[in-house]
Amino acid sequence: MSMQVGNSSDEDDVMVDINTTPLIDVMLVLLIMFIITIPIQTHAVKMNMPTPNNSAPPPQPPEIIRIDVDFDGTIGWNGEIVPDRAALEAKLATVAAAADQPEVHLRPNKLVTYKVVAMIMASAQRLGVTKIGIVGNEQFMN
Repeated sequence: MSMQVGNSSDEDDVMVDINTTPLIDVMLVLLIMFIITIPIQTHAVKMNMPTPNNSAPPPQPPEIIRIDVDFDGTIGWNGEIVPDRAALEAKLATVAAAADQPEVHLRPNKLVTYKVVAMIMASAQRLGVTKIGIVGNEQFMN
């Protein structure tokens, strides 16, 4: 598009192109006004949460009994060495007889034979210990 200045021989030519610049300006202003007037959407879910009851005491952490098995098969009960299988089974029987059984955490050494660990787990199951778990499994990953 060019602007004609002065007399020329092409005066009878009609300009058929529409100047779209004002149209684009108006559309941009309308778009900006539309974006500004849109309410901000919140993606929150309104829920009625229960109020905390401060009168009840916090729950006590469970009692934990730690059974360690050393690489040579030595069994430890909360840091004390258990001399033989009968003494271990007597201690496991007292745990099983309790109304609220404490948790028994069995921590075997990486080098201990499976026979010793299986013996402890079988004794605990036979005597009725229900809360038993093996801890320290990350040492067996490598």
